[in-house]
Amino acid sequence: MAAPLALLAGYLSGSIPFGLFVARCAAGIDPREHGSRNIGATNIARTLGMKWGGLVLALDALKGLLPVLILPPLLLARGDAAIDHLRVGCGLAAVCGHMFPCWLGFRGGKGVATALGVVCVLAPWPTLAAFLAFAATFAATRYVSASSILAAIVFAGVQLVMLAPNPFSAAHWSLAAFSLAVPVLIIVRHRANIVRLWRGEEAKLGRSSAAQPSATAEEPPAEG
Repeated sequence: MAAPLALLAGYLSGSIPFGLFVARCAAGIDPREHGSRNIGATNIARTLGMKWGGLVLALDALKGLLPVLILPPLLLARGDAAIDHLRVGCGLAAVCGHMFPCWLGFRGGKGVATALGVVCVLAPWPTLAAFLAFAATFAATRYVSASSILAAIVFAGVQLVMLAPNPFSAAHWSLAAFSLAVPVLIIVRHRANIVRLWRGEEAKLGRSSAAQPSATAEEPPAEG
């Protein structure tokens, strides 16, 4: 019974729409009606400013980090071999909660910030490599989407190399599966961004909206 409860709690944590709450409290607006029409940190930063975007980023990361850090030790005995697998399950549930929140008709975000919180606990060294890839790409391009996609790919590659030669062993199979599945989900959730990048229409962070193409027409509501 512990595992279903932990997975449900992880999903519900991930499904909390902090971007929507912050925008309504800070400015009385629905971010799904502004900018790229999503509730993620990037759109909040563009719409309300970097400090509010940073707050949403931190909150979205925490809703992935806390279930992974807290739930398995509470529900399983210390030393139980299943704890590591349950951590991974809680992390995946939190990411899915952000991507498919029951409160918003299962139309949520791209999962990058929530996944960041999860992998900070599960895999700190691959997370550091992914962060460096994100930072370098963003510094060069100002594209959050391209930086996130590259970071997801780097995370998967570094994690699988670290688990070699047998990443799907009994001890590590769940982490290996997570390290493949979540980057794929993140890339799929960025499919509209990939199209805009290809067309040269993707918006950059840190430029005024008047100086760059609008992403509104093709961005699904509440994604970010």
